[in-house]
Amino acid sequence: MTGEVLKSTGSWYDVLAEDHKIYQARTRGKLRLKGFKTTNPIAVGDKVTISLENDTEAVITEILPRENYIIRKSVKLKSQGHILAANLDQAVLIVTLTYPRTSLGFIDRFLITAESFRIPQVIIFNKIDLLHEKGIAMIDEIIEIYDKIGVTCLKVSALKDEGINSVSEILNGKKSLFSGHSGVGKSTLLNKIAPEIEQKTGAISDFAQKGVHTTTFAEMFEVSPSTFVIDTPGIKELGIIDIETEELSDYFPEMRALQSECKFHNCTHLHEPKCAVKDAVDNGEISESRYISYVSIIEGDDNRR
Repeated sequence: MTGEVLKSTGSWYDVLAEDHKIYQARTRGKLRLKGFKTTNPIAVGDKVTISLENDTEAVITEILPRENYIIRKSVKLKSQGHILAANLDQAVLIVTLTYPRTSLGFIDRFLITAESFRIPQVIIFNKIDLLHEKGIAMIDEIIEIYDKIGVTCLKVSALKDEGINSVSEILNGKKSLFSGHSGVGKSTLLNKIAPEIEQKTGAISDFAQKGVHTTTFAEMFEVSPSTFVIDTPGIKELGIIDIETEELSDYFPEMRALQSECKFHNCTHLHEPKCAVKDAVDNGEISESRYISYVSIIEGDDNRR
């Protein structure tokens, strides 16, 4: 039988099989996709084949080819990747301007990782109830940056039930990844959309203004028929992996559109003369913050900026 991985705890996997039952599954020996060096060979969202052992347990015999995936550098093994989820219809990033703060650099790294597979991206700005007029105006300025490059943006307050219907609409009929820093309200938002899920929620550390991990393992939930959401543990940093320097600008849609106008076909958009991308930054067509993210990734700067 074939099935889809709903949850991974490291050695055991919950697999929703084609007979509509969920089996506790494990692997025998090493099971890897060719060419992949990751800390988790099987990811939530993976399609697999299984062999039944009894009414509740099975063995995963094969990982079927992935349509796409979201990957980041492993925190412990920097030479390897860690796959957050596979076979997605869209990637949703939950961000907050305060308590905790999500940087534009972090947002851009997430978008690039999704764009490398042309996975549509959504940014949800949560906790707008904590912001005064100045903060809301700042969100609107940020939304303008991402609207221009085709990223869907929503303003919500999970705590005050503002914008929840808009989130439900954007998730409907799709398999979506929910990601973001710990404490941005992923689980709270998920509980409002589908109360039966009952994800644990946690407080923010006042000392560091950072969230406390409440989601321990990535897990996929069926919110409604044909609508699935993958909730993931909070991400502290997002190291780019599997993207070469010379192809990085391909994953900035606004840069990709101008590449043919640069004087040199292999322009890095850093030091070359008559660079259409740098000219677009100078005249305000490309956001300066996006260009700063591009340069910082190439130079290997801190991935939490």
